[in-house]
Amino acid sequence: MNLRVLVPLLAAATIFAAEPIAPERLATMIEALTRLGPEKVNANPKLQEALGKVLDATRGTPQFVKLVDEFQMKGQEAGLLEVALKLPADEAGVAAMRFLLAGNEAKLVTAALAGTNALATAQGLGNTADKRAVPLLLPILSDAKREVALRKAVVHALAQTQEGATELLRLARAEKLGADVKFVAGAELNAVRWPAIKTEAAKLLPPPAGQNEKPLPPLAELLKMKGDAKNGAAAYFRESVGCGKCHQVDGKGIDFGPALSEIGSKLGKDALLEAILEPSAGVSFGYEAWSVELKNGDELFGLVVSDAADEITLKTVGGVVTRVKKVDIAKRAQTKLSVMPTGLAQTMTVQELVDLLEFLSTLKKK
Repeated sequence: MNLRVLVPLLAAATIFAAEPIAPERLATMIEALTRLGPEKVNANPKLQEALGKVLDATRGTPQFVKLVDEFQMKGQEAGLLEVALKLPADEAGVAAMRFLLAGNEAKLVTAALAGTNALATAQGLGNTADKRAVPLLLPILSDAKREVALRKAVVHALAQTQEGATELLRLARAEKLGADVKFVAGAELNAVRWPAIKTEAAKLLPPPAGQNEKPLPPLAELLKMKGDAKNGAAAYFRESVGCGKCHQVDGKGIDFGPALSEIGSKLGKDALLEAILEPSAGVSFGYEAWSVELKNGDELFGLVVSDAADEITLKTVGGVVTRVKKVDIAKRAQTKLSVMPTGLAQTMTVQELVDLLEFLSTLKKK
């Protein structure tokens, strides 16, 4: 079988050496190379030439990242960065950025952070939840000349790792967080899963005054209050509340936690309110959070969406998908925590909380 694959592949590599590969021929070559495997391809100059042509033809696509990984290709850093910037929240883009960090390509990533693709670079680094991104991102926070949107993206990226969140706290203690990113830093740090960081963040960067000045009324009173569904929808998609970062409603929002398009048909107002105030009290089946510690010291936290023989697929907050080889895992454990952060009510006034509850209760099966 290998000979039948090898002969046409060698012919294709020769015939198409000086011209673009047609789509149908490209698919055949990828399949043939994959079936032959890295050992045979890397041992044959003609096959290496064919692989090079395939990489050129797939550059900028998820297929390129897959091939670089499968054949452990060196010298493809520029192509990996291209995918990482083009698809910062996609599985392939995140994998590409991880390869760059693992390969110690700090100069290449730092150059991207200094250029016109800085925002996509920061977003991609954050989506990796890799602690090696922290020293690359920190200098941007202290540079008041960089645009606010970028610096806010850096805050979000840093908050994805314990090391980065710790650095944000350090800057807050030293009063070195710019006024334009303090609110974002507070929102991010008050939603992290590390108790010590979260506790200190609540003191250093409390929610804005007026939203949590008084203890919430008893649940029975909240359930009797009249809500405005339109205002509740606005609160749902507001950045500081962040429901849309994890849940979709009629296709709008990020596909991470359970879709809420019909949640009003499934839960009464009392159950909805409990889910908002104490998300870990009733985690839906299939949405249990996992903590995964890698042998290199990195830590991932999210939902296990696939558990194969040699790898697991993890979806983290924001809907980012990451594949992790089991040989790289030091330990993993299911936690008792919901991936939905606690303290959501602190991002709203009491009336906005009631409005949000009213909006969710209107989301019913058509």
